[in-house]
Amino acid sequence: METWALIDLISLLIVTTLTGFLIPQILLIAFKKQLFDIPDGRKVHKQPVPRLGGLAFLPVILFTVLLTLGIGMLKGSNWLGEIPDTSLTETIFLSCGALSLYLVGIADDLIGVRYMAKFIVQIFAAILLVVANLVFNDFHGLFGIDFVPTWLAVIITILLIVFITNAINLIDGIDGLASGLSAIACLVYGVILYENELFLFSQVAFCLLAALVTFFAYNVFGDANRHRKIFMGDTGALTVGIILSALSLRLCNELDAPDGYNYAVVAFSPLLVPCMDVVRVYLHRIRNHTNPFLPDKNHIHHKLLAAGLHQRVAMITIVSFSALLSALNIWLSQYVNITVLLCLDVLLFIVINIGLSRRIALREAQG
Repeated sequence: METWALIDLISLLIVTTLTGFLIPQILLIAFKKQLFDIPDGRKVHKQPVPRLGGLAFLPVILFTVLLTLGIGMLKGSNWLGEIPDTSLTETIFLSCGALSLYLVGIADDLIGVRYMAKFIVQIFAAILLVVANLVFNDFHGLFGIDFVPTWLAVIITILLIVFITNAINLIDGIDGLASGLSAIACLVYGVILYENELFLFSQVAFCLLAALVTFFAYNVFGDANRHRKIFMGDTGALTVGIILSALSLRLCNELDAPDGYNYAVVAFSPLLVPCMDVVRVYLHRIRNHTNPFLPDKNHIHHKLLAAGLHQRVAMITIVSFSALLSALNIWLSQYVNITVLLCLDVLLFIVINIGLSRRIALREAQG
C-alpha cells in the first residue's frame, strides 16, 4: 500500500503540472480561433469565455495512469500484482466510455450536438461499463431491496450512469460549481477506494481530483479581461460525469463495509446535490409543460443568485453544503436505515428550495 501512496502522490503532481501547462495553450487556441461561450439571457457570465477547459482532463488522466502502469511493467514491479484483473478490465472499458463522451463533448462545444445524439452516446458509454461488470446489482437495503435480477440491474445501471452524467453536466452553471462538487466526490472516492485496496481506481480518482483543482483555479480566479478564464464545457462535464459514475459504482460494489458503513450511502452521497437538483428541475419543467431537456434558469445555483447571493458565495455555499451532507450521511449510515436517510435528504432539499422560493418572492415583491 505504501508504494501506491507514492504512486498517487506522483500522479497528483504529474496531472497538476500537465493540466497547468495545457489550459493556457487551450486558452491561446480558443482566443485565436474565437471559440467562446457567448453570454445570453440564460447564462450567468457577461463576457465571452472559452469553454474548452475540459479538453485537458481525459488525455492527462490517461497519460498519467498508462505511464505509471508502463513503468511498472518495464521494471516488473511487484505493486502491479496488487491490481486485480477485474480492476484492469473495468478501467479499460471506462477509458473507452469516457473517450466516447469526450469526443461528443468536443463536437458539442465546437458546433453543437442535439440532446438526443448525446443521450445515445451516453447510453453506449454506460453499456461499456456494464460489459465490464460495473453493475448496480445491490441496493444495500434501499426500500428494503438488496440484490436484484441481472436483467433489471443492467437497466438500472444504464439509467443511473446516464442520470449521473447529465446531473454533473447540468449543474455546471456558475464558476467552480461542477468542478468543486466533483472534486469533493473524487477526494471521498480516492481515499475510500485506496483504503479498500482498489488502487487503480483510487489513482483515477486522485488524477481527476488534480485536474479539477487545477481547472478550478483558472475557472474561478481567472480574469476574462486578461484571457485567463475558461469553462470546462460539455467535454469536461461529460468526461467527469462518466468517471464519477464508474467510481461510485465500483465503490458501491464493495459489500464488506468496515465499521457498519453502508457503501451505497458512501458511494452516492457526494453526488446527492447535483442528482437531487436535476430531478427537481426536470419535475418543474414537466409541471410547467416545457421540454425537460431544454435549459432554463431554475437550478439551485440560479435560485441562490435570484435570492441575492453573489456568484462565488453561491458556489461556496453549495459545495460546502454538499461536503457537509456527504460527511453527515456517511456517518449516519452506521446508525440510520438507508431508506430513512434518503427520505431525510430529500425532505431537507425540499425545505431548502421552499425557503429559497419564498426568499426570492419576497425580494421581488420589495422591488
